[in-house]
Amino acid sequence: MTDLNEYDCEMLDAMLEAFGIPDSLTRNQLLELFDNDEATAFAMVQTLIREGLIAESGKHGDFELPEKLILKLKGDKFLKAGGFTRRYQLEQEKPVEVGGTLAKLQQQNMRLQNEKLSNRSEISDLQKTVQSLQNRQYYWWMLIVVALIIGYLIGHLRKY
Repeated sequence: MTDLNEYDCEMLDAMLEAFGIPDSLTRNQLLELFDNDEATAFAMVQTLIREGLIAESGKHGDFELPEKLILKLKGDKFLKAGGFTRRYQLEQEKPVEVGGTLAKLQQQNMRLQNEKLSNRSEISDLQKTVQSLQNRQYYWWMLIVVALIIGYLIGHLRKY
């Protein structure tokens, strides 16, 4: 399914949803769904047939599209499980496999190196912030101790 983009997946899901209650689509309904773009409709039909989600019924006649398409049980279950869109999203979340092309691996490597540098920079900034806050806390403790000492001395000197 790697040859399908997100738009194609959404169109295939919309096509599966269009089957409705009788679980079938006529050629005219299919053409209406694709704004009379028979080439796109044919490509989508072929994808669904290849996946085993629909079956053809009727003669093709002069046209490439069959007279009727029937939604198989597998197609209904597939759509309820999220359909092509869900499958596409899952594939996008997968990490690049070792068998990927060199360019993909290099691209992933660069992305990971950039992410590593970004994380190191953020860690450094956070460490500086923590150190600054620790120093500030130390100065406040020093001021409190000095204030207590001054208070003690002022109180002790008033006795005399």
